[in-house]
Amino acid sequence: MTEPPRPRVQSIDRAVSILRCFDATHPELGITELAGRTGLSTSTVHRLLGSMADNELVRQTTDRRYALGPLVVRLAHGGALASTWRTAALPLAKQLRDEVNETVGIHEHLPGGRRAVVDQVESRQELRRTYTEFGIPIPIAHGAPGKAMLAYLPVAEQERVLTEPIAPATDRTITDPDRLRVDLALIRERGWAYSDAERTPGIRSFAAPVLDFGGTILGAIGLSVPALRVTETRKAEFGERIRAVAFAVSRELGASEESLRAAVERATPPAG
Repeated sequence: MTEPPRPRVQSIDRAVSILRCFDATHPELGITELAGRTGLSTSTVHRLLGSMADNELVRQTTDRRYALGPLVVRLAHGGALASTWRTAALPLAKQLRDEVNETVGIHEHLPGGRRAVVDQVESRQELRRTYTEFGIPIPIAHGAPGKAMLAYLPVAEQERVLTEPIAPATDRTITDPDRLRVDLALIRERGWAYSDAERTPGIRSFAAPVLDFGGTILGAIGLSVPALRVTETRKAEFGERIRAVAFAVSRELGASEESLRAAVERATPPAG
């Protein structure tokens, strides 16, 4: 039985649509620009901006344009938001571990085509994956977490990795750049990566990218499972679940469907 849709408050929805217009490229906007971006009339935008300014959500600049207000800044820097993306990820990682009882890893993107394990929430099962190499750089092409990050990097950064030799971690590591390009395209299409013992023998892993509000890759959330517990049915379930959790973490950091689509566009090689 599906839940009935929740009632919406139109004024709040409209105010949020105005706040979403501001970003690093557009820190200040005028009423006409905001009306064009939101699809609202200029009179409606003007009325909403007055109330939003009274509540410090926006402020008027010296040239009668608008910018984000002091309340937004205080919330962003006053400890009300997670100070690091790992802080945002841990509660959701614990929920996922409790749900599937498999080890959840938090993996960070590093410069130079590398990534690192920075935290984990271990399975409670006797046979489980346990990470020990925290903070040690790992080639980004190795395993599901790395491939999830690589698939969403801008094309030029992907190609820098793919044009260098890929040293195998196991006999299942994908070292052929063309085969890896196909895999990366599939990851972008379905939103999650899969590895069958490509970095660790006997372990199948699932991962999805974590992005910030601008669609920049921060890292990945991964699920590591002993191969004997991965059926074809569970493979799809694990993949979709890790995708949902990673996107929930990204949303905590300000990401949206729009920023995810923008990241996919930047990461997709031109046709032909």
